[in-house]
Amino acid sequence: MTTAQEPGTATPAGLRALAEQAGRDLEDASALDILTWATDTFGERFCVTSSMEDAVVAHLAARVRPGVDVVFLDTGYHFPETIGTRDAVEAVMDVNVITLTPRLTVAEQDAEHGPRLHDRDPDLCCAMRKVEPLEEGLRGYAAWATGLRRDESPTRADTPVVGWDEKRQKVKVSPIARWTQDDVDAYVTEHGVLTNPLLMDGYGSVGCAPCTRRLLDGEDARAGRWAGRTKTECGLHG
Repeated sequence: MTTAQEPGTATPAGLRALAEQAGRDLEDASALDILTWATDTFGERFCVTSSMEDAVVAHLAARVRPGVDVVFLDTGYHFPETIGTRDAVEAVMDVNVITLTPRLTVAEQDAEHGPRLHDRDPDLCCAMRKVEPLEEGLRGYAAWATGLRRDESPTRADTPVVGWDEKRQKVKVSPIARWTQDDVDAYVTEHGVLTNPLLMDGYGSVGCAPCTRRLLDGEDARAGRWAGRTKTECGLHG
């Protein structure tokens, strides 16, 4: 597919300028319009990433580009419900699910680094099981979409709808950045979008099972991730 901007031949500086301009131009655009811009601009070099907490962004993207690539990281530590959500998305939605796996299995990591690395050095565990495989998996794309929202936590409050991923030298699209949880819930209800069953069982955000707990009253959506630690992000988003 030929794209309007030919991102495959653009320089990183050109892609960054394109992303920053789009972030300004599309700040007030709908999620569908943002994704339409992304798919029109990057074509097959655009993908959606999903943790399978829900399939909202994948559903939105499939409406503007049926068969869009949806990239999922299987860390080896997911809840069964998360794997089930991935399988259901692959079965019923018009998307191409691509599952990435780390270089080491959990057993191999335990043998090399000792068991329960996620307790002793969660940053290293995330780096090996999430960050490294995603960087490899995104190698063929010029732009990727996320489900980041500004209302999820203070660390995400400044998320642009289109921005520049400096670490990976790619355009990063967050089409529902301005949405609230109420917006997500309304979209899920209106379109019957698949969601992870754990969201109905006290979890506000679903990550790897050893590092995720149910929320306590009054906590923000991501408080159950790495609870009791200063760690708030896995490293995929900065």
